[in-house]
Amino acid sequence: MDNSEKMFELADRLKALRDEKKDTEQRVKELNAALDETDAALAQLMTDTETQNFTRSGTMFCLTNTTRASATADRKDELFKALRAEGYGGLVYETVNANSLSAFVREQISENGDVLPDWLEGLVSVFEKATVGVRKATRK
Repeated sequence: MDNSEKMFELADRLKALRDEKKDTEQRVKELNAALDETDAALAQLMTDTETQNFTRSGTMFCLTNTTRASATADRKDELFKALRAEGYGGLVYETVNANSLSAFVREQISENGDVLPDWLEGLVSVFEKATVGVRKATRK
């Protein structure tokens, strides 16, 4: 097999795998929506009938209640400040989006003569990764 045949074989496999991943991701979204809907309906029915638990086909189903909380969108900074003031600062995690950081570092390198600025040295790991872009060819 020559290189062009191998290249076409790998290209076909890459496209097929990407298509399969896209289809699978869509199916997972659909399954998650169906799971949420069915869970909510069963929980409501169990609540309405005052059924705490039951067994079906060797599986026990138990009604449970969980409390979830999230920061109010426009008051996140206030929440973090309050948590720290009350001694719960360990709950607060600062994060940087990986894609945003990569774009920022590329920009900094570009503006610094293609070299990582000294102030970022040792604080970020920078590496190059070769990938193959795949998109539908335009018809001519």
